Amino acid sequence: MSTWSAPVAAGPITGTVQVPGSKSASARALVVAALADGPSALRGVLDSRDTTLMRTGLVGLGATIGELPDRLQVSPITDVRGGGTIDVGLAGTVMRFLPPIAALAAPGTRFVGDPAAAQRPVGPLLDALSGLGARIDRRAIPFEVAGGPMVVGGTVTVDASASSQFVSALLLAAPRYRDGLRITLTSATVPSRPHIDMTCTMLARHGVRISQPDQLTWLVEPGPIRASDEVVEPDLTNAATLLAAAMVTGGELTTAWPTDSVQAADQLAGVLAAFGARLRYADSADGRTLTVAADGVHGAAVDLHEVSELTPVAAALAAVADGPSTISGVAHIRGHETDRLAALAHELGRIGVGVQETADGLQITPAARTAGVFTTYADHRMAHAGALIGLVTPGIELDDVSCTTKTLPDFERLWTTMVGGQQ
Repeated sequence: MSTWSAPVAAGPITGTVQVPGSKSASARALVVAALADGPSALRGVLDSRDTTLMRTGLVGLGATIGELPDRLQVSPITDVRGGGTIDVGLAGTVMRFLPPIAALAAPGTRFVGDPAAAQRPVGPLLDALSGLGARIDRRAIPFEVAGGPMVVGGTVTVDASASSQFVSALLLAAPRYRDGLRITLTSATVPSRPHIDMTCTMLARHGVRISQPDQLTWLVEPGPIRASDEVVEPDLTNAATLLAAAMVTGGELTTAWPTDSVQAADQLAGVLAAFGARLRYADSADGRTLTVAADGVHGAAVDLHEVSELTPVAAALAAVADGPSTISGVAHIRGHETDRLAALAHELGRIGVGVQETADGLQITPAARTAGVFTTYADHRMAHAGALIGLVTPGIELDDVSCTTKTLPDFERLWTTMVGGQQ
């Protein structure tokens, strides 16, 4: 595998960038459509490895998904089909969203994945399914889920301190359980809560009745998930990554930024603002846009508990800032595609940046940076961080840029074009 030389910006990056559909919203839209009471069309679904694995997994459980030039046509699962094998790759959504569906089938469904997938937390979700009557053979990849008539729903507790996806996974399948679900958290600490809100919003749009009597409990009534066509929003975490390029180079970039987004739009924009971005929103016939401009990057103290996917981008901004920064609230990202805190600390330190791991984040002190290979650990967000630093640091090379296909399948061309000012 050859390295990829991160392009250095010759000056301020300006223009407009277009971002493909949200990975998180795409995954949920696919699952909702596959569990609905009739066919539906999905537009704007991200075309990436993760969504391909999700589509294949849902087809294995009984859905039919046809690919047309402008949409995906989904015919839902009538009776969940077990007995097969689902490859989750390194996708947390596939690993977590599909087992609660597989639990509705009597024959066991085997879940396998990339070697690193075995390190991603899924045990608490499998414990919850076991409590509902499913048969689980292991608490990590590879594992098998079987169930059928004995899995009827009811009351379940789950420790979601490692991933909000455990809650979303149960919410998505709950309407198909005979008795619905009452989901109760065993800990108030839940990372990325806006992703749970996204799940509830998307289910509610399809007629699912969900209530939340308190911060630790969700009640989902059994019943049909109403089929309806869906347009997936652009991925705002990826959009924030591209907008950060304007900050690093003292430029100005504009991208679509939907109103009433199902994503954590305000929190994501707020992180950029904390590092010195000037934000400007505008409405047009095509919807709302966000323009980010900056004269430089300022040191900041940011709690990223709700938007932890942005941690590598925040770390890259901190590495080129005008003063020290502190990132907190993200202890759980040690269980993401890689241990992101350890990986960031090692790679930033290797190119000369002052960095120290804390219990739940990083302390970063900018320093003169040196050329070198920035290891991605097969993690798309690590690649984004390396590319950002490379904009103002000659000689940064990524050991693997192909991992960006997880959420931005055309990352190399998009990034190179953006740096070249040919948007």
